[in-house]
Amino acid sequence: MLFNKPAVPVNSSGHELISVSLKTLIDLAKPAASINLHLLSIRSRQSGGYVSRFKGRGMEFDETRLYQQGDDIRSIDWRVTARTGKTHTKMFREERERPVFISVDNRPAMHFATRGVFKSVLAAKLAGLLAWAAEYHGDRIGGQLFSEHECRELKPQNGRHAVLRFLNVLVKPQTPITGKEFALDQVLARLNQHARPGSLVYLISDFRGINDTAETHIAKLSQHCEVVLIFIYDPLERNLPTKGRYRFTDDEREVVVDTSDQHRLLAYRQRFAQRLQRLEILAKKRGLAFIQCSTAEDPIQCLR
Repeated sequence: MLFNKPAVPVNSSGHELISVSLKTLIDLAKPAASINLHLLSIRSRQSGGYVSRFKGRGMEFDETRLYQQGDDIRSIDWRVTARTGKTHTKMFREERERPVFISVDNRPAMHFATRGVFKSVLAAKLAGLLAWAAEYHGDRIGGQLFSEHECRELKPQNGRHAVLRFLNVLVKPQTPITGKEFALDQVLARLNQHARPGSLVYLISDFRGINDTAETHIAKLSQHCEVVLIFIYDPLERNLPTKGRYRFTDDEREVVVDTSDQHRLLAYRQRFAQRLQRLEILAKKRGLAFIQCSTAEDPIQCLR
């Protein structure tokens, strides 16, 4: 986890720049009320070529009753009909709660910034805003937090307690008890197993390590869920300064970047551009919403 010490000093006043507190995430409840989680799907319809990812009638099973004239024959409960000898119909009620699943990247590369806040802090604030917005709209909130050696999922639940449970995980990640490492494609494979069909899924990450396998998992997820990719980056990652020598450290390792080395500078820019382009192409191809958010930007404005 590299950071530029002069840009982000580690002291009491700068603590919230490198880590996020539970109080900060709780205080996001009020501004989150103005965020519309469903606006993205409305925009998709307006842009044309929109195909709903939600299977069925947007309803959930309620009860079975005797068949009445005018009932849809597709709703006949054949098992109950066979058991009783009388035709029965399945009754459905409107499903008002929608699972919202928020996956948050907490790998070492996310603990970096030269402007604004650490990428990990920005990701936690975005996740907090989305969780509170989901609670405000009556949706169920679940999520996933993954790091280099940990991947933890929370089953979607209702209410404020579900939000607080999720926020506590963001603030206090578990200490891994094994040396197992999680690559991005492995995390996405787990996400496919935990996000139920019809969910609204947010992936908040810098997407380092994205490869063909990771793309396949995202494509599979998009077949039964609505997926939003939120790309987190630091301004320095997008474009290194043209002149100067810069020292980066995590208090254990040190790297000096000499931007006068044009070949190295060009290679760095190309790697970032290729990752960004890969995400943009994937989002366009699969009909995913794609949001870019810099560490120097206001997370509320990013989502609005």
